[in-house]
Parts: sequence; C-alpha cells; structure tokens
Amino acid sequence: MEEMIEVQGPTAASGSLPVFGAKNSVLKLMAATLLAVGRSTITNVPEIHDVTVMAELLRRLGCEVSYRPAEHEVTIDVPQELGHQADYDLVRAMRASISVLGPLMARCDRAEVALPGGDAIGTRGLDMHRAGLEAMGAQLSIERGFLRASAEGGLVGASYRLGYPSVGATENLMTAATTARGVTVLENVAREPEIVDIGRMLQEMGARIEGLGTTTLTIEGVPSLSPVTHRTVPDRIVAGTWAFAAAVTGGRVEIVGAEPEHLSVVLDKLRSAGCVIDTADGRFVVSGPERPRAINVSTLPYPGFPTDLQPFVVALNAVAEGSGIITENVFEARWGFTAELERLGARVHLDGHHARVDGVPARELSGAPVEAMDIRAGAALVIAGMAAEGVTEVSGVEHIDRGYEHFVEHLENAGVRVQRRIARGWN
Repeated sequence: MEEMIEVQGPTAASGSLPVFGAKNSVLKLMAATLLAVGRSTITNVPEIHDVTVMAELLRRLGCEVSYRPAEHEVTIDVPQELGHQADYDLVRAMRASISVLGPLMARCDRAEVALPGGDAIGTRGLDMHRAGLEAMGAQLSIERGFLRASAEGGLVGASYRLGYPSVGATENLMTAATTARGVTVLENVAREPEIVDIGRMLQEMGARIEGLGTTTLTIEGVPSLSPVTHRTVPDRIVAGTWAFAAAVTGGRVEIVGAEPEHLSVVLDKLRSAGCVIDTADGRFVVSGPERPRAINVSTLPYPGFPTDLQPFVVALNAVAEGSGIITENVFEARWGFTAELERLGARVHLDGHHARVDGVPARELSGAPVEAMDIRAGAALVIAGMAAEGVTEVSGVEHIDRGYEHFVEHLENAGVRVQRRIARGWN
C-alpha cells in the first residue's frame, strides 16, 4: 500500500533535529570494505533504505553483513574469495552500487556491474570511470546491460585527468588505485567532504594517499589493505535540509551532529536570506526570519553550493520577498519537481538550466496533492507544504526514505504538524 506524508500548514520547525552519517559517504565506505579481507565496522550509519540495498549487494558478492539500524552501525565480513558481479535489480535501485567497481577491480582484477538507474535528475554517465580504469590497464566493454572490466595481471599506476570533478569517478578510481602497481596521479578530482571521508578510511586501512581535499590525488599502490573501524562523516545535506526548514517557515532549529564548516557557502546564503545562524563544534542553530529575502544561487561541485540543496532554495524563494535566480550546473533535469511546487501556488519560470522564482507571501500558497520525484525534491515539497495554508499531501515517500532517517518523526519532534499515512484511493 502506498504511503504519503500529510502536512498541515502553516507550521514551523522549532526544536532540535539530529544529523547522522552521510548517505553519500556511508554507501561508498561499505563498498570500500571489499578491499580488505576480514571484518570492518562502520559507525554513525544512518537508518535509510539505501544502506539495506548496499548490504544486500555486498552479501551477493559473498560478504556477511550485519546492519544494526538502532545502533547506527554496520559490520561487514569480507571473504578471501569474492564474487565480481553486481546485479541489475540492485544497481537500478541505487546508483551508488556502481561504487563497487573500483574495489572489485582492485581485489579481483575483474568486475561486472549492471549499468545503473536511480533518481530522475539527469544523466550521470560512466565515461570517466571507464577512461580512468583503461589508463590503468583495464579492458572494458558493455554487454547485455553490464559494464564488464578486466585487467589481466592487475591494474598499473597511471596519470589521469578527469574532465569534470565527478564524485563517483573519483571514488572508483581512488579505490582501484590503492593496490595498483606503482603510482597513480588523479587530477581535477572531486573534493567533497564525503571523498575526504572515504580517503581517510582507505588511509586507515593502509592505503598511501596524498592530496585529500585538493584537486590532485597521488596514490602509491600497496600489496594489500587491512580491515578497520571507521566513523562516517555527518550528512551535510540532511543538516542543510533542517536549516532550510527553519528558513522557509520562520522557525528556529538546533541541528545536532553536523559539521558547520562543510556548509559554509550554504550558511552564507541563508544569512543573506535573513537567517540568524550561530555555529559551534558539531552543531549550529538557525533562526528563520518572518519572511525570507530571495537569494541567487548557482550549483557547483564542492566547495560550491551543492546541487542536492537546490530544491530547497526554490522552496525558500517561493515564499521570499523579491525574485531569485537559481542556476543548475550539475544535473540538467533537476527541475521536474517545480511543476509540483507550482501546484501549491509557487511562481517558477524555467529557462534551460536557469529558474527564476518570484516570491509570494506564504499565505498565498495553498496545500495540494504533490508527488516526490527524487530524494531531495520530496523533502523540499514537505517543507514548502509546511509554509502553505492547508493540507499538503506528498506521495512518493519511498524516495525520501532513501536519504532521510525517520524524516517525519524528526519533524514531529520539532513541532511540525506532519504525519505519515496510507494514501487511500491513490493508484
């Protein structure tokens, strides 16, 4: 039976909201454990659906996986002999499954990974994954929906410059290079905190990596790696979501478990919108204005404004004073949710990868049935519904579950009038 999230607006977020480990890091950390035979433990693991999917993928590769959601911990026992095929039914459900490609090449000298699916927010090709591995001596082909890779005799260190600082390609090439013979130099790599987190775990496992957090990584291959216990970096996108919940609704939230320095650009934009923000180690407080001011944002790879928080800027500008321009430079098809936001009364004008949002007073937005198209769009629609008058019903809850732990429960604890229920009469 399909579920939905019902929001009774207007309702403000005021209270304490927690942040656990980053979805965009923990899934890749789990994949990286394949590099070391033995038991690795990852802590600060969020209770989200995608962790369950990755756990099942690792089991099919021969690992024993114990996921303890209540303890925010996952333990992975990696065997000496690994499987090397990542099946379509799991990869299509979660693009992060492609992150087993690098570790499998490092351990098995071969991999077969189904071409991925995932959110409907734009194309995310594998050209750089392929080209980087080919530079390291791999042979790759696409057959029957699988990316097949092999490296007879193992991978060899090489120099490769990414055409774009792709997070996924950086992760796969970095993990593949950890045991390659010789030195690998990767240029124009991604610098996200999640990349640094994965690199630090690899270093703890015995990898020799220099340049984490910069545009160039130098990796000296080692014969083997060792299992570790590692704590996942906090989820900056969840922290940003809670911050926008306060900004859009005029609430006041204390965000606990976050690293504010990972959101410097975002917090500066929220200050421009009229928010008061107090930061401290591991937490920060956001107090939203009575009505925010419109802001202009261009999404860019880290340390720029994150594309995953773009839908929340649209929601903020929808109720802001003035007009704001949002430019999407990362995922070209991320505007699909704006049609749903317009059902609430938002005024959004699209022009290619630009959107102009003309703000209206929140009281002019009215609740309506809307559908989540992806993880972040779903959360942004809930927050827009918090500002609107009347009842907003958000379907497509399964998308939100992929990226947020107990999303509705946490908002309820912060005083939001929201509930999760069966969508009666919906197809």
